[in-house]
Amino acid sequence: MYLNRLNVREQIPNIITVIRILSIAPICWLLWREAYALALGLLVVAGLSDALDGFLARRYGWLTRLGAILDPVADKLFVVSVFIVFGLQGTLSWWLVCLVLGRDVVIVLGAIACRLLRGRLEMRPLMISKLNTGLQIFLLAMTLLHVALYPLPEWFNQGLQWAVAVTTCLSGIAYVILWGRYAFQRSDS
Repeated sequence: MYLNRLNVREQIPNIITVIRILSIAPICWLLWREAYALALGLLVVAGLSDALDGFLARRYGWLTRLGAILDPVADKLFVVSVFIVFGLQGTLSWWLVCLVLGRDVVIVLGAIACRLLRGRLEMRPLMISKLNTGLQIFLLAMTLLHVALYPLPEWFNQGLQWAVAVTTCLSGIAYVILWGRYAFQRSDS
């Protein structure tokens, strides 16, 4: 009965996102095994699938609540997983990996607290958060390039890691301030 009401076409972007989530483990395994060419290939396919599911959802109006949750979760799982692999390999500094993970934990705990206090939560990414995510992805791409194909200058690697660290801190602080205000606003406002 539920399946009759469910438009299967509307679920295509969600199916693509779930496949992207399932590809995280093989990509991380390939990175761990230093099979960088295969890992890069899968990462490119994952990136294209991210663009495809977003395009389909917007173009055909196949926007679902599940998709609004799954897509950023998939992106975050990818970034965090690859950060952890590069941290374990010693390719990225552990302090940076911990900072990135810590920010995400703070954001998740803040969201939970805000939801509990207010009974609802509207999640919209902040501009600093978008910049941070973009820099994190760029850092991971450059790190893969560095270990797989072309060693990059140390100053470049360090500078990029510091840029990610600064935007990670600023993004975390911005969310704490925003959700703190939101959580403690008067209910009648």
